[in-house]
Amino acid sequence: MTKPTSPPLFAQNLRKTFRGRPRLEGATFTTSPGRVVGLLGPNGAGKTTTIRLLLGLAAPDSGKGLIFGQPYREMERPAQTVGAVLDAGGLHPARTGRQHLRIAAARAAVEAERVDAVLAEVGMTADADRRAGGYSLGMKQRIAIAAALLARPRLLVLDEPSNGLDPAGMRWLRDRLRAFADAGGSVLLSSHLLGDVQDIADDIVVIADGRVVADLSVQEAVAASGNDLEGFYPSVTGTTGVR
Repeated sequence: MTKPTSPPLFAQNLRKTFRGRPRLEGATFTTSPGRVVGLLGPNGAGKTTTIRLLLGLAAPDSGKGLIFGQPYREMERPAQTVGAVLDAGGLHPARTGRQHLRIAAARAAVEAERVDAVLAEVGMTADADRRAGGYSLGMKQRIAIAAALLARPRLLVLDEPSNGLDPAGMRWLRDRLRAFADAGGSVLLSSHLLGDVQDIADDIVVIADGRVVADLSVQEAVAASGNDLEGFYPSVTGTTGVR
């Protein structure tokens, strides 16, 4: 009998309190291989907290978060399993994009030749040897995405990856993430752009006030609203916009 494959992401009853204030109150959801999942919710709803708990950057008060059946902190080679973009501003201003990626490649035990490949993939070859202090936010975002792709992970976890991207960059990001999922990879995408999430995601998880208030396919959400995610979103969050 074939052993069941663990899901890319599994959050079970995640709870977290910061400074006496509950941020997550029992968040539970599961993602499937080959799917792009949009993580939606108002500011302060618990989206980033959820991502940080899943990536081992904070410990839950209770509950668990697993990546392919393992806690992130117990993975021997995590970069080969999950690539993450949490902050495009994390580049050292005196380093070039190429230097940043070479350091990341060395840390992840990835061959140096892979740096040129991901620079080309994100459209940053021409600017790779400029210092990051002179990059626009969109250029920093592309380098951050390149770093996430370096070790050929099976899962991408992206927190607001479209910040700073121009329309061409947004189109590239949608196409790249769609291709990644169609090739069998999985994506968790936190975003406040409902139209873009509708265009790219297969499923959505909506968090409001620290709780998962919706977990369904985009098709089901659109059908429920009779229109689009712009119509569905306020019906489950009680707000008029993600922000």
